[in-house]
Amino acid sequence: MDRGLQDPERPPTAPADRGRSGSGSSSGEAPPGFSGRFMAPLLLGSVLNPLNTTAIATGLVAIGRDFGVGPSGTGWLVSSLYFASAVAQPVMGRLADLLGPRRVFLSGLVLVCAAGLLGTLAPGFAWLIVARVLLGVGTSAAYPAAMTMLRVEAARVGHEPPRTVLGRLSLAALGSAAVGPALGGLLTATTGWRGIFAFNVPLALIPLVLGLRLLPRDGDRRTTGGDEPQPQPRPQTERTPLPALLRDGPLARTYLRHGLTYLTLYCTLYGFTQWLEEAHGYSSLGTGLLMLPMSGAAALCSLLGARTKGIRAPLVTVSVLLALGSGSLLLTDSGTPVALLLLTSALFGVPQGLASTGNQAAVYTQAPPGGVGAAAGLQRTAQYAGAIAATGLLGLCFGARPTDTGLHQLAAVTGVLGLLVVVLTVTDRALRTRE
Repeated sequence: MDRGLQDPERPPTAPADRGRSGSGSSSGEAPPGFSGRFMAPLLLGSVLNPLNTTAIATGLVAIGRDFGVGPSGTGWLVSSLYFASAVAQPVMGRLADLLGPRRVFLSGLVLVCAAGLLGTLAPGFAWLIVARVLLGVGTSAAYPAAMTMLRVEAARVGHEPPRTVLGRLSLAALGSAAVGPALGGLLTATTGWRGIFAFNVPLALIPLVLGLRLLPRDGDRRTTGGDEPQPQPRPQTERTPLPALLRDGPLARTYLRHGLTYLTLYCTLYGFTQWLEEAHGYSSLGTGLLMLPMSGAAALCSLLGARTKGIRAPLVTVSVLLALGSGSLLLTDSGTPVALLLLTSALFGVPQGLASTGNQAAVYTQAPPGGVGAAAGLQRTAQYAGAIAATGLLGLCFGARPTDTGLHQLAAVTGVLGLLVVVLTVTDRALRTRE
């Protein structure tokens, strides 16, 4: 981390302490201060953004049919949330640093409830876009506010959260994104597409009620065991504006690495699935089953990544597997057997899980004391920038329809991106110091 971002009033963390904060306790259990009661509302709130990014996918056809809107129009329901989230994540993180994470966390959940009601009762298509924008803003509060609360709690109890605690946030995002399309399809089939908006109300109310009851107030005095009440630390904010975070060398490299990683993953997720359906002839259900190894491997490796002590080794593994997975796509065509298609799916699932936990841990350790919320928000912005760029890249490679040639062109581009991530990871000295 650049020295210009260090808080002079914060004592430096010893290297040995850094190592312990990354690995956690040997038992894998959360130490005092990071209990299930504390984490429950944070995890439930953090699933809302990734869940909403994917649940809409299986409702777009029904929405377009009801409002007489074609695919180019319904596509705005996808991109509007991505754009809103990309902008709102660092802004909400900055507000969490300035105003207090609990206040921002709960306010975001209230906005999610309002957006869910607006989408459920929307009389026209334009109102659905407004509701999606509000959902993007409201759901963007949870993750950066949660990261800020973890930093504040760490200052209170005197030790950093173990990687398993951070890993749960990653697993919540990966798991909810994976089940989103299935949930959206179920809601559309049983309640109509409006259920995709309505389900946000109860899902936001649960962490809202739990947060009001279980999360410490910003600036509260709390006790640790039998000690006297201690002031809840407030993050230092005056030295961590957003431009300063972007100028921080280790953080900037983490954002670039994270964005390129997810650009590759989103190209594969959306491109591979479209190719399976239109060029390989699989049904939507068959395509979903073929993508299950990707989701399963991502969830499993998110758990494994949360239990690793270092940061650099998992991220090097991520970059190598991205390149290998792209190589497998180059060898794929309409006659490829199912076993190899499943293997290709799994090859991209492993880096998805490891990248999520590894880059999250890098951001947490590299962020300055008063800027962890904004830093975490910028990480998500880099991820959504990758998603937005992936849609444009897919259009260039596939054109009007996915073909074997288009898939191979896409694989060549993602292969280059994977090699670039290898170079960025191996040459990043800041990651070596975190081992």
